[in-house]
Amino acid sequence: MGITADTFRLDGRVALVTGSSTGIGLALARGLAQAGATVVLNARNAARLRDAAAGLRAAGLAAHARAFDVTDPAAVDAAVAAIEAEVGPIDILVNNAGITRRAAFTEISDADWRAVLQTNLDAAFYAGRAVARRMVARKRGRIVNTCSVMSELARPSTAPYAASKGALKMLTKAMAVELAPHGITVNGIAPGYFETELTAPLVADEAFNRWVISRTPARRWGNVEELAPALVFLCSDGAAYVNGHLLLVDGGMTAAV
Repeated sequence: MGITADTFRLDGRVALVTGSSTGIGLALARGLAQAGATVVLNARNAARLRDAAAGLRAAGLAAHARAFDVTDPAAVDAAVAAIEAEVGPIDILVNNAGITRRAAFTEISDADWRAVLQTNLDAAFYAGRAVARRMVARKRGRIVNTCSVMSELARPSTAPYAASKGALKMLTKAMAVELAPHGITVNGIAPGYFETELTAPLVADEAFNRWVISRTPARRWGNVEELAPALVFLCSDGAAYVNGHLLLVDGGMTAAV
């Protein structure tokens, strides 16, 4: 079987992307829809979510909006059941929801630690479990977890984020090992530093901006549109034998010393 025009197409598939009303999540959802998938956007802000879905539909893409809190396991289970009943079986899950809280290690509050771990790690477990239960019964599926270069590296003031993303990398591997016999692949995509609404203050910070550019062999920040092709690959038939892999999209940052 060779490469055909359909090898990297996602026509007829339903994809749920968490944390996708803005930024990286929305760009990932757009890429999946451009490859033919019907995407279900998720966030907690219902108004922003509706606007994002409407924007995709205005571009001729198939998109739905479903507001729910990914850190609430009961809400996740109910939302997944509703999506499958109203839109169709979920073929692709992208666990993208994430936050960060920056502070010196000795000053991190209990609340900030728990908030980051709950959003970045617990939520991926809840959504992954809910969707995988249905994928197992169907003997097929693609799950991609949005990890980070901080699944591999760390910077001062980022302990909760680095811990959550490192754990998410290992959760990805554990899921891949356990779900592979059921026809399900589980991989991670690890962005480097990308320009988004959330990172705008960092881009505007001259010292930090200089550090990113000097630390990245590509000598620039990433554009969110450059992430989607990697995700589409991992979700496509072309990646049927790619499992438990962390695909770094970082301009070479983790390859450099």
